[in-house]
Amino acid sequence: MTETTKQLKPDKQQSSNEIRMPGPVVAICGGVGGAKLALGLYRILEPDALSIIINTGDDFEHLGLHISPDIDTVTYTLADLNNKETGWGRRDETWTFMKSLEALDAETWFMLGDGDLAIHVERSRRLAGGESLSAITASFARNLGISANLLPMTNDKFSTVVKTKQGVLSFQDYFVRQQAKPCVERIDFDGIDSASPSDEVLAAVSQPNLSAIIICPSNPFLSIDPILSVPGIKQAIRASSAPVVCISPLIGGHAVKGPTAKIMTELSFPTTASAIENHYSELIDGLIIDLVDRDESVDISRPNLVTKTLMNSTEDREELARAALKFAKSL
Repeated sequence: MTETTKQLKPDKQQSSNEIRMPGPVVAICGGVGGAKLALGLYRILEPDALSIIINTGDDFEHLGLHISPDIDTVTYTLADLNNKETGWGRRDETWTFMKSLEALDAETWFMLGDGDLAIHVERSRRLAGGESLSAITASFARNLGISANLLPMTNDKFSTVVKTKQGVLSFQDYFVRQQAKPCVERIDFDGIDSASPSDEVLAAVSQPNLSAIIICPSNPFLSIDPILSVPGIKQAIRASSAPVVCISPLIGGHAVKGPTAKIMTELSFPTTASAIENHYSELIDGLIIDLVDRDESVDISRPNLVTKTLMNSTEDREELARAALKFAKSL
């Protein structure tokens, strides 16, 4: 199989690689790794068959704008607008705005490209006008030709907070400004007592004909736990009759991108597939691990699939998505 990335197609109906499932599919997703698998699922499923529940724990206010990094990463990826090199941001971006900010000695630690600004400005304007984050996200997806349902986990204020040896840090301060270098002692969620899932999220998970719930290979602590911590989401997943399949974000004890393995070590978790299984033990029916970790399969108590999970190309994304759905069918 070639490792050359072919042109991604936001128009689902142009793909000849669709897979038919008995019913719709829900993906639980956050960040670049999650967006890769979400794209694979999107490309092989029938139009409108996929709902993606997206982490908003890293949303924050910056320069007077409401920034939703994970929502934007998934949106740009499915619309074929993303920067293929970084996995985040827009392709062919320009940076005049940031250079002008720098000249004013303003904050430039969080990069906002000129094209990227449009989604933040319009989202902020519509939120100020009383629209929900769910409605705005769905509108952006439609306008960018995306047929999947992109669902923020909540419309309420909910923030991931990282307690480190250097003190308590907001998520973006920890992750971007300090590049995830501080040693993590605990991860908390502000707003957990007052947040609730959006109606769209509960409706997606509660569909009686749901075929599968796929936990994407996102950071369990920073991307997936915020979603599962919103009161009502975990309960809705447990109540669903659909099989829940998780793709391990680790390959050979390391994360492909990001600080997953570092955080696991700092929180005294072994960087193993069985540790990922234990982390999601209340929810999942099966676990997918990489070929490199085939020897670890004996330590996994649930049904597991050993396959290639490294997603370097579009074909890799599609093949892993297809493997995950077939595995879910077998459960």
